[in-house]
Amino acid sequence: MSTRARCSVLAAILAGSVVGLAAQQPPLERINLPEGFSIRVYATGLTNPRSMVLSANGTLFVGSRISPREIAQGAPSDAGQVYAVLDRDGDQRADEVITLTQGLNAPNGVAFRDGALYVAEINRILRYDDIEAHLDDPPDPVVVNDSFPTDWMHGWKFINFGPDGKLYAPVGAPCNICNREADDPRYASITRMNPDGSGLEVFASGIRNSVGYDWHPETGELWFTSNGRDSLGDDRPPDTLNHAPRPGLHFGFPFCHAGNIPDPEFGATRACADLDPPAHTLGPHVAALGMRFYTGQMFPARYRHQIFIAEHGSWNRSVEAGHTGYRVTVAYLDGNRVVDYEVLADGWLGADNIGWGRPVDVLVMPDGALLVSDDRMGVIYRISYTEPSAR
Repeated sequence: MSTRARCSVLAAILAGSVVGLAAQQPPLERINLPEGFSIRVYATGLTNPRSMVLSANGTLFVGSRISPREIAQGAPSDAGQVYAVLDRDGDQRADEVITLTQGLNAPNGVAFRDGALYVAEINRILRYDDIEAHLDDPPDPVVVNDSFPTDWMHGWKFINFGPDGKLYAPVGAPCNICNREADDPRYASITRMNPDGSGLEVFASGIRNSVGYDWHPETGELWFTSNGRDSLGDDRPPDTLNHAPRPGLHFGFPFCHAGNIPDPEFGATRACADLDPPAHTLGPHVAALGMRFYTGQMFPARYRHQIFIAEHGSWNRSVEAGHTGYRVTVAYLDGNRVVDYEVLADGWLGADNIGWGRPVDVLVMPDGALLVSDDRMGVIYRISYTEPSAR
C-alpha cells in the first residue's frame, strides 16, 4: 500500500472513530469472555475516550486524542476534551459525565496527584489544581512543562506517576522509521520529570511509540507496551511488551525491531545483540496501548499481578491477511519472565473484518473490576467476575 493510500485509510479511521459510531449502542453480545466474566457499559456520551485515571475520591478522569489536524479531517470541532466521570450512587455505573476542557491539542494522557489533575497535550503538560472542588468550573491550568516536540505523529502521550514520585511521559518517534536522536534525544523515548516539570530526563530510549505503562506492584519496576514500525509486511514486526528495571536501557528503535529484526535502513548501524530485547512479543500491528498490572481481588487468583493490555487494533494490514488486535489480552509473569500471553476479551473485530470498537486503556477499579475505554464507540466498559457456582 502506498504512503498516500495509508494516509487516506488512517484519515478515514480517525474520522470513523468519532463521527456517528459514538451514538450507537455497543453490541456487547459479540464480546467473548472466559466463564464467570461479564461486560457492560460503564459510561457513555464521551468523544474519543482514551487514557483513564481514578482519584482517591472515585472521580474517573478521561483524556481524548482528537487534535486540530483530525478536526480538519472530519472530527467534531468541539474535540480536545478531558472528562470527569462520576458514579454518585455507587452502583458501578456512571451517573454523570462532565466536560472539563475543550480545544486542547490531543489531550490523551491524564494523571492525578495531591488533588491535581495533570493533562498531557502533544507538546506540553498542564496541571489543574484542586480539580474535584471545581468540576463545574475548572481553574486555569498551570503549565508544568511546555518543552516537548510539537510533532503530531506519535506525539500523543500517556502519563503517570511512578513509585519514585516522578511524572513519566513518552515522546514518540515523529515518523514510521527515522533516526532523530541527534535533533532531540527525547525522540523515541520515555522521559521522567519532577511533578513541577523540572529535572526532565530520558529514562529509556529506542522506543518507537509507547502509549501505556505501569510499575510492578511488588518490585516497582517499569513495564510498557510499544508499537512496531509499519511497511515491513503484514506479519512483522510484532508489537512488544517491555521491561525497564533501571534507567538507560535502549530497546532498539530504529535499528532493531522486536529484539531480532534488523531494520532494512538502519540495521547496519547497531546490531540487535547490542540492544535490549523485549520481554515478550505481541501480535503484529495489534497497536498495544494501555496496560496495567491487576491489583484487584475480584478476578481469579491467577490474574493477580499479571498484565492486562488493551490492543487497539491494526489499520494497515492487507485485506487478505485480516486485522489483528481489537481485544484485551493478559500477559502472565513468573518473576520477570513472561510465560504466557492470551486473550481475555475479544469480539470488537467483526466477522466482516471491520472493528466496530477499539479498546484503548484499561484501569483496575477499587472493587477489582476492569474498566476498558473504547474511542471508536465513545464508551467505557466494565468487565467484572462472579464465581460461576455463585450465580
